[in-house]
Amino acid sequence: MPNVPNYAREMDKVLQSLDGRRPRLLLHACCGPCSSAVLEQLSRSFDITILYYNPNIWPPAEYHRREQELERFVAEAHPLGVKVVEDRYDPQEFYDAARGLENEPERGARCTACYRLRMRRAAQYAAENGFDWFTTTLSISPHKDAARINQIGQELAAEFGVPHLPSDFKKKNGYLRSLQLSDQYGLYRQDYCGCVFSARQTEAGRSET
Repeated sequence: MPNVPNYAREMDKVLQSLDGRRPRLLLHACCGPCSSAVLEQLSRSFDITILYYNPNIWPPAEYHRREQELERFVAEAHPLGVKVVEDRYDPQEFYDAARGLENEPERGARCTACYRLRMRRAAQYAAENGFDWFTTTLSISPHKDAARINQIGQELAAEFGVPHLPSDFKKKNGYLRSLQLSDQYGLYRQDYCGCVFSARQTEAGRSET
């Protein structure tokens, strides 16, 4: 089995190479809690714009609640100097990407397709708007496969010509720090990843207990 790169160490190498420069980073984000510790870490090194593009989130009220919590966190965590861009919300984009994968288990092929959908939009947006780097908050979750996320990022970097910042934000107590910041700012923490399929799985798990 091939060795999995240490993405947290790879990111540290990138940060050290910046030598005081503050490149523009487009950060795809799924919610406030997942963004919190990531922003705390990266805002020291980058001029950050957050792209909130998450057509997977169901229902629409949940999508808007997560976006509002993200906006609130960024506003209250001043002076991060971070801007939030809410992109289009068209759930059909997710259903098209997940077609044929509806019955896949969580963390399976459907999730990979969802990562790719959202990260592809981030890479495209970064290329269209002159960003120096792009990345995503997704790897902060202990339920997300950092190797898959970074592999997708590398492929998209080659396609769109914008470097992908390698990451495994859950490392070095990153996930724990996100919990602490969520408590500090009173952030709403959802109990399912986002899509209708993950919501159903969470509900099924509750009914079995």
